[in-house]
Amino acid sequence: MRRLFHPAFAALALVACGCKASAHGPLERRAITAVKHHLTVGNRKAVNPLPATRATLADGKNAFGHYCVACHGIDGQKTGVPFAERMDPPVPSLTSPEVQGYSDGQLKWVIDNGVAPSGMPASRGTLSDDEIWSIVYYLRHLPSAGSVGEPEMYSH
Repeated sequence: MRRLFHPAFAALALVACGCKASAHGPLERRAITAVKHHLTVGNRKAVNPLPATRATLADGKNAFGHYCVACHGIDGQKTGVPFAERMDPPVPSLTSPEVQGYSDGQLKWVIDNGVAPSGMPASRGTLSDDEIWSIVYYLRHLPSAGSVGEPEMYSH
C-alpha cells in the first residue's frame, strides 16, 4: 500500500505554522516533578553519612561557596545571579518544594550526575563524596533569601 502522508510533511507543517511551546501548567509541572522524584533521579534511599553538626554545616557552606554560588547565589535562591531566570529551564531556588522534596540521596545524585540539559553540571570527580554530602546538609539549612548578600563576582 502506498503511503499518502509522509512524517517529514508533519514536521514541515509544524514549522510553517509557527508553533510555539508554552510554559507548563500546574498539572504538567506536578507530573514532571513526580517523574523526576520517583523515576529519573536515582539514589532515593541513600542516607547522608555525615553527622548533623555545625562543622558539617560549615563545610557544606564552604563547598557550596566554591562550587554552587555562581548559579544559585550565596543563599541558594538565585539572589544576585543575573542570568538565573534567563536560563531554560530557569535555575531553581534550592529552597523550593520541588528541590527540598528530594531525599538527601537524590540531592547527592543530582550534584554527582548533573541535570542534562538544564545546565547543572555533574560534579563527580570534581567534588569528593564528603564535600557533596556536606553540601546536601547545607541545602537543608539555607539562609533566607537575600539575607547574605550577592555573589561577589556579580556585585560590580
